[in-house]
Amino acid sequence: MAGKGPMIGRTLLRDTAKLNKIFAMEAVKARLPSNFKPLWYFQPEKGTQDVIDLFAIKTSREGRAPLEGDVITDARKQKSQFTDNWEISMSMNEQGAGIWRRLTKDNVGHSIAVVLDDYVYSYPNVQGEIAGGNSQITGRFSIDEAEDLATVLSVGKLPVPARIVEDTVVGPTLGQEAINKGLRSFIIALIVVLIFMVAYYNNAGWIADVALFCNVFFVMGILASLGAVLTLPGIAGIVLTIGLSVDANILIFERIREELALGKGIRLAISDGFKHAYSSIIDSNLTTLILGIILYIFGTGPIQGFATTLIIGILSSLFCAIFITRLIFDWRLGNNKDIKFWNNTTKGAFKNIHINFVERRKIYYIFSSIIIIAGFVAFATKGLNFGVDFQGGRTYVVRFDKPVETDVVIDALKVPLERAPEVKTYGAGGNQVRITTNYKINETGANIEDQVNQKVKDGLASLKNNNFQIMSSQQVGPTIANDIKAGALGAVLFGCLLMFLFIFVRFKKWTYGLGAVVALFHDVLVVLSVYTIFNGILPFSLEIDQAFVAAILTVMGYSMTDTVVVFDRIREFVGVHHHAQDQKKVINDALNATLSRTINTSLTIFFVLLAIFIFGSEVIRGFTFALLIGIVIGTYSSICIATPIVVDLAKKDLN
Repeated sequence: MAGKGPMIGRTLLRDTAKLNKIFAMEAVKARLPSNFKPLWYFQPEKGTQDVIDLFAIKTSREGRAPLEGDVITDARKQKSQFTDNWEISMSMNEQGAGIWRRLTKDNVGHSIAVVLDDYVYSYPNVQGEIAGGNSQITGRFSIDEAEDLATVLSVGKLPVPARIVEDTVVGPTLGQEAINKGLRSFIIALIVVLIFMVAYYNNAGWIADVALFCNVFFVMGILASLGAVLTLPGIAGIVLTIGLSVDANILIFERIREELALGKGIRLAISDGFKHAYSSIIDSNLTTLILGIILYIFGTGPIQGFATTLIIGILSSLFCAIFITRLIFDWRLGNNKDIKFWNNTTKGAFKNIHINFVERRKIYYIFSSIIIIAGFVAFATKGLNFGVDFQGGRTYVVRFDKPVETDVVIDALKVPLERAPEVKTYGAGGNQVRITTNYKINETGANIEDQVNQKVKDGLASLKNNNFQIMSSQQVGPTIANDIKAGALGAVLFGCLLMFLFIFVRFKKWTYGLGAVVALFHDVLVVLSVYTIFNGILPFSLEIDQAFVAAILTVMGYSMTDTVVVFDRIREFVGVHHHAQDQKKVINDALNATLSRTINTSLTIFFVLLAIFIFGSEVIRGFTFALLIGIVIGTYSSICIATPIVVDLAKKDLN
C-alpha cells in the first residue's frame, strides 16, 4: 500500500528481512532506477507495535546522500511560534548552506529525508527555497521525538555506521531477593517511624505521618515522571528525605510544645510555634539544598543521582511540613477538634536537663581524636578496602544447568574470595550470572590468574545439584575513574565553601561557618576511620565503593542540617540574653533546649536504617552500616564538635 510522499508501502516487522532480500536480488535491481534506495522508518507506526513504513529514497549515482551531516553546526528542539507542536531548528556551515539552498529550490513540493544508519527519521516537505542554512523541520512531533531527531541531526556524519555487536540482558546488582528484602525492611522502618511519632506526639503525630506519606508520594512521583533510575545513591537520598521531612515536623512540634508550656492557648501556640520554627527549617534546608545543587552541577554518575533525589526531597519536605501540616491543623481547629502534642509519658521529656557541653568540649575533642588516630593507624597497617568501582577487578560469565539466585552465588563465593563479589544475572534465562571480584587484583605473578579462577570454581562447587561452566573471563577497569573521583571531591569542597559563606552571611559570624565545615570533615573522617578499623572484623563487607560515596554524602547532608538547627537555636538564645555575664551558660542552655528535637530526629532516622540493616539484604549491609554510624556521629558532632569549635574561636566574645 503506497502512502503519502516518499512512502511506498508498509509491512509487518517480521517480514522486513524477506523484503530486503527481494530488493537485493539482481533481477529486481535491474528493473529499478540506479539512484533508488529502499529504506525503512526507524520505528513502527504510531499505535502499532509491528507495522513499519518503507520509503523510496533518491540518492546520487554513487549511492551517497547529496548533503551529509558533517555540515550541520547546530540542531535543537523548540516550540513552534504558530502552533503547540514541537519543531527542530537546524543551522549549517557555509558549504552546507549552499547545497541546502540548491536542494530546497529543486525539490519544492517534495520531501527530503533525514537518514541515519540507513533508517529514515523524518521526511519533511519542502515549502520553498531556503537560503542561509537556517531552517525548521515541522511536523506533529512529541517532545521525545523532537529531541531524538535533534540528536540525530547533531550527531553529524560518523566515519562508520553504528552496529550492535552484542545484545545481553544484565540483571540488577541487588537481585530480586535483595530488592524484596529491601522493600520489606523499608516498610518495617516506615511503620516504626509512624508509630514513634504517634507514641511521642499523640494525635499530632498522625498529622506528621500524613505529611510524611505525602512527601514520599511526591518524591516517588517526581522521580517517576523524570524517568529517574532508582540506585543505592537514590535510596540514600530517599532515606535522607524521610529524615528531613520528620525533622521539620519535629522542629515545629517542639516549638509548639514550648509555647503550650508557657500557658498559651492551642491556636496561639500553633501559630507562634510555626513562626519560631520557620527560621531553623529554612536555614537548615537551604544549606543542604546548596550542597545538593553543587553536587548535581559538578558531580557525575552516583553523585548526581544522589543530588537529584536530595534536591527533590528538600523541596517536597518543605512543602509538606510547612503547608500540608499547617493545613491539617487549621482544618482541625476550624472543626473544634482537639490537637495534643504529648501524652502523660512524654509531656515532661527532656525538661530540666542541664548538661554542660561547653565545659566538656576537651573530652569530646580527645574522644574524636582517638577514633581518627586509630583510623589512620588501621589505614597505615591494612589500608582501605577499595571495591571494584575504585580499583577494577576480574569478571566471569558463568552458566548453570538450572536458574540460580544471585544472593546464593554471593554467599557461596564470599568466603573463598574473602569478600562478597558483585553478582548480576546475565541473559534472559536466569541460569547465567556475571561475577565481578577484586580478589588479588593488585597482585602480579604467573599463577595469580589461575589462583583466582580456582577460588571461583571452589566456591561455585559448593552449590549442590547445579553444575556450572565458566563461559568467559576478563579483567575490568575501575568504573569510577580518576576524573570522576576528582570531580566528586571538588564538588564537595566547593559545596563546603558555599555553605561556609551562606552560614557566615546568615549568622553574621565566620566562626559559625567554620565550625559547621570542620564538623563536616570530622564526620567524614570518623566514618572512614570506623570503616577502616572494623574492616575484616565485622561479618559483612566494608568496601569503599560508589555506595559508600552515597552514604558519605548522606551523612554530610544530615550533619549540616542538624548543625544549622543547633546554631539557629544558639543565635536565638544569644540574641535574647546578649547582656548575660556568662555567654557560655547561654550557649549551654540553647544546646539543652534543642536536645529533644535533635534526639527525636536522630532516633527516627536511626530506626529506619536499623530496620534496613537487620531485615535488608547482605548486599546493602555495609552501605547501611555507614549510614548508621554517620547519623550517630552527625548528631554527636553538631552538639559536641561544631558548637565547641565556635566557642573556642570566639573566646574573646564569650569571656
